[in-house]
Amino acid sequence: MKSFLKRLPRRALGAAALAGAMTLLAADGDSQTRSSVHPYLEIQQVATADFNGGDVLTYTGIGGGIDATIQSRRVTATIAYDYQHRIAWNRDLADDDVHTGLAAVHIDAVPGLLALDAAAVATRTHADIGRPVPGLRTGDDPNVAEVYSAYAGPTLNTHAGPVAIGAAYRLGYVYVDDHSLAGGPPPAGAPRAERYKSSTVHNATASIGMEPGELPFGWTVGGGWVHEDMDRLDSRYDAKYVRGDVVLPVGSTLALTAGAGYEKGRGSQRDILRDSAGLPVTTPDGRVVSDPSKPRLLTYDESGLIWDAGVIWRPSPRTELQARVGHRYGGTTYTGSLEHKINESYALSALVYDNVSSFGRLMTADLAGVPRSFRIPRGGIGGIGGIGGPGGGCIFGAEAGAGACFDDALQSVDNFNFRNRGAEIRLSGGRGVWSYGIGAGYANRRYFAPPGADFVLHGVTDQSFDLNATLSRRLTRTSGVDFDAYAAWYDSGVAGSDGSFTTGVTGTYYRSLYRDRLQGTVSAGVYTTQAGDFDSTAASILVGLRYSF
Repeated sequence: MKSFLKRLPRRALGAAALAGAMTLLAADGDSQTRSSVHPYLEIQQVATADFNGGDVLTYTGIGGGIDATIQSRRVTATIAYDYQHRIAWNRDLADDDVHTGLAAVHIDAVPGLLALDAAAVATRTHADIGRPVPGLRTGDDPNVAEVYSAYAGPTLNTHAGPVAIGAAYRLGYVYVDDHSLAGGPPPAGAPRAERYKSSTVHNATASIGMEPGELPFGWTVGGGWVHEDMDRLDSRYDAKYVRGDVVLPVGSTLALTAGAGYEKGRGSQRDILRDSAGLPVTTPDGRVVSDPSKPRLLTYDESGLIWDAGVIWRPSPRTELQARVGHRYGGTTYTGSLEHKINESYALSALVYDNVSSFGRLMTADLAGVPRSFRIPRGGIGGIGGIGGPGGGCIFGAEAGAGACFDDALQSVDNFNFRNRGAEIRLSGGRGVWSYGIGAGYANRRYFAPPGADFVLHGVTDQSFDLNATLSRRLTRTSGVDFDAYAAWYDSGVAGSDGSFTTGVTGTYYRSLYRDRLQGTVSAGVYTTQAGDFDSTAASILVGLRYSF
């Protein structure tokens, strides 16, 4: 499987996933299917002004894509994909291809028993944690990297009398294309972080259990396995666990929960090939080379008993709070979640997490959290729903409170496993002509890297905080306005590297004409990026015309 994925045209990964999804959907044939499928062609004229350097860069974008929502008795899917070829008007701006997109598909293959899920994303982010980039799609920065990711797998749920039986498997793949540009010299005094290429992730879980009722308590016995292979230095990660959990109701709204088990996790990689002077050997594009003649380097090794205990509080059908404390990954863990439906139109969700992860595993986990029905954003400067911008961003579901944020993964594209702790909160909803979404998150990563000057993330802890917001108002049946804003702070923790702060706001007006097939768009935004001596403020304006079939 891994060798086959390597041969795929990387930039076509997202488009292939979308085409495959459409093929599956076409086979449904449900007479109650409600679908909206709109392929389109588009032309855009964009001008970007750098307020610091005084340059004004202009380009014409020509491309197309597809927006689709499909819902039937057995299939739910949302697809948004956009391709743009940029034709530069200035010699300081290179011609380029930009792919942005997001797709989520759920299929009830055997209703009530077997389901299939898949998702894919094409986005952009910064390639080197020590070198920030301006936060807009229209910029031309050598540190911008394209990220492509997809996952798919089945989920089984059945019963044997009162006993529930469940199992799931997910295959994920992540590829990063930095155009061999991110390996240039880092800022003065800052070491270069080795670049990411690709990874393949396998994740399987299984469980059996009973809810309270037949017994005064509920119980679950389950286990899981995760395995990741990264191309860079032949890195590997493998972890397995088995555990049992009980839930004991102590009132009409409160229950106690506790669980214990055993876990074993291990990560390793090849050493770097060095020349006779002891310096790393690199390829012409600046990548280090692994040395298969030396023993593998151990990067993570934890095994032993795991446990946690906590409470589950459900004061009403609209609210659920869970909180747990325990021991795992060699230390104390704190986790929790909150789901609160304020009313039929607005909902709040929050999450506190603590795990061991990687860039590849986080990307596939974030994809798995994308709602089956999400709001398809309109094209503009930032790309698709903020996902097209270097800052990552949040995507919000059609249902109030639903959504997923990619900032925890995209805060830095690195090559090592890390202890991943943080929190997220989302508030979203809509009523009448208004809809909105707000997402915020804090992430803290402690990296597991071999010691030595060649592995700059050894002992490093980075941090980030991000805030994303979107607001939409429909003015008439054929027109409306959208506003998007973000702010992000990032500290790489690497000696010699400065923290960075980015902000941006974009406003878009759209209007449909000619039987709603022709849509005009005007979008404008202002973006700032600050990091040490680097200070950039830029404004961009876009005028676009789209024809939908």
